[in-house]
Amino acid sequence: MTPFTILTLILIYFGILFTISHITSKNNSGNEAFFKANKNSKWYLVAFGMIGTALSGVTFISVPGEVGAPSGEQFKYFQFVLGNAIGFIIIAKVLLPLYYRMNLTSIYSYIERRLGTYSYKTAASIFLISRTIGSAFRLYLVVIVLQRFVFDFYGIPFAATVLISLALIFAYTYRGGLKTIIITDTLQTLFLVSSVFLTIYFICQSLNLSFIDAFEEVKNSNYSKMFFFDDFMSSRFHFIKQILGGIFVTIAMVGLDQDLMQKNLSCATIGEAQKNMFTFTGIFVLINIFFLSVGALLYIYAAKNSIEVPTDLVTGKPRTDLLFPEIAFHHLSLIPSIIFLLGLTAATFATTDSALTALTTSFCVDFLNMDKTENLNKPNVVRTRHFVHVGFSFLMFLVIVLFNAVNDNSVVGMIFRVASYTYGPLLGLYCFGLFMKSKTVIDKLVPIVCILSPAITFLITENSKAFFWGYAFDNELIIINGLITFLGLLLISKPSFEKTTF
Repeated sequence: MTPFTILTLILIYFGILFTISHITSKNNSGNEAFFKANKNSKWYLVAFGMIGTALSGVTFISVPGEVGAPSGEQFKYFQFVLGNAIGFIIIAKVLLPLYYRMNLTSIYSYIERRLGTYSYKTAASIFLISRTIGSAFRLYLVVIVLQRFVFDFYGIPFAATVLISLALIFAYTYRGGLKTIIITDTLQTLFLVSSVFLTIYFICQSLNLSFIDAFEEVKNSNYSKMFFFDDFMSSRFHFIKQILGGIFVTIAMVGLDQDLMQKNLSCATIGEAQKNMFTFTGIFVLINIFFLSVGALLYIYAAKNSIEVPTDLVTGKPRTDLLFPEIAFHHLSLIPSIIFLLGLTAATFATTDSALTALTTSFCVDFLNMDKTENLNKPNVVRTRHFVHVGFSFLMFLVIVLFNAVNDNSVVGMIFRVASYTYGPLLGLYCFGLFMKSKTVIDKLVPIVCILSPAITFLITENSKAFFWGYAFDNELIIINGLITFLGLLLISKPSFEKTTF
């Protein structure tokens, strides 16, 4: 597939999104539509669209790539996915009823009512920092792919590619917000899911395998080990670590994250929101099985056709997340290339457009108080929201350009890990609020606890083998992070003289 063909397809794709945006936001671009989609979203559209948000472009290319990584990951990611599924069920049964009972626009308003203003602003700030860095990192990794296979051909600099991408996202989200996102994410998820199944079909066709033969080929390959029970102390892949990590990462980074919860809160009733979450969980588990299968088939295809894993242009080291685009663009026919491009684009922009909308919502509600009755009818309130949306788009642009300037995988990876650490304090804050109903906290000290907790967690993970007899942490580290925050809040707690009903 030529760069011109890829660019043309991307422009057609965005043309469709602009059309949807125009239709959904016409005569309905107020804050109620932007923040809550007027509380009338269909649960099945939310459930399906959330797949596109939960599975970023990084998942689209990295999960298949890691299947054949030298570290021997194979299908170990599925253990984490099972933990995710348990986490989604806990969110549906515990957190969603709480949010609906309190009729929240921003989920961090719970912390304000339960613990106080400083705690509330701290929770909202954690989300803004974490989601900005995390979303920028995800978009950065995919823009690198587009830059390498398309925009370098035209001599377009990396910064311009990023700016154009964010400008396009801003253009179709700034008016309709969540109301538009619900529809566009449904379409983008359709592209994403279709691309996974069709990729499997075309690779099987290239290998002259039926689906049954492909299943046997994957099953008998060196890539299909799913459960790891050996060496609990030093192996990051152990089943218990992955399950626990999956559960608590999901609770913190989904259930306590404004982005994905905002979509759930747009359903009319708690029953519909829970139905959405249960349906989403089933689809999520199934689609990840197929992502892993794509990875195994890619490595089988590469081995039979003497295709090497592409190397990083800067470090010269193999980059497993470039194997999928390399095979799709350079070794398969035109149709599979188009399918891959649509899937990658859908996964990337479904995540980023949703994040920008959630960041704007959180800032407008948590810091500008736009949901307060006295501010609903203020003049220029919608214009202010537009400026906030522009501001976060530009901030994400700066963060991505910074990632590119650093140009060191280890440093960039560390930045992303630090962003993931910050969700631990959210876990601790909500656990304290939910389970210590007879206590409150010295509100002004909460920001200090939430800053110290990730720092202590970082020291623990960097020295875990020395401190804990060779133990290696993986995603379950978020439990330690949340526990440290919880204990810190206990140290600054005091009896609550108000009856807590939530």
